[in-house]
Amino acid sequence: MSGHVDNTIVIDAPMPLVWQMTNDVASWTTLYSEYAEATVLEREGNRVRFRLSLHPDANGTTWSWVSERISDPDAHVVHSRRVETGNFKYMWIYWEFLQEDDGVHMRWVQDFELKPGLPMDDAAMTTRLDTNSRTQMRRIKEQIETAARRTAAPH
Repeated sequence: MSGHVDNTIVIDAPMPLVWQMTNDVASWTTLYSEYAEATVLEREGNRVRFRLSLHPDANGTTWSWVSERISDPDAHVVHSRRVETGNFKYMWIYWEFLQEDDGVHMRWVQDFELKPGLPMDDAAMTTRLDTNSRTQMRRIKEQIETAARRTAAPH
């Protein structure tokens, strides 16, 4: 079995701002509520390798992993994968940004499979990731729309 999560949110902001803010990995500790650390390890063209660390969980455990993103700024898509997979056999995330009349439609498609023997199965992780993705997308939407209003406001 494997997991699949597909979420979209509409952001009322210009595409260049949405693209810039969501692809600035070093700022993800502000953009997302879940990351305590976002460290860029390597950058080459449109590829970035980085380490993410979550805030400590209820047991005081800090989860951390290395991921890699390859962005296509012309097509407004990003392909991401975990390099250090941790509890996952694999974790792939596809980001898509579409400009529509009502704003930028930001879509995340996450495909993964957990390693066997964990206390959580793929179905439970799917629910967890779906819930968290919606939460993080709402936060990102709010921050980008706030930044867009600040930028548009007369000085």
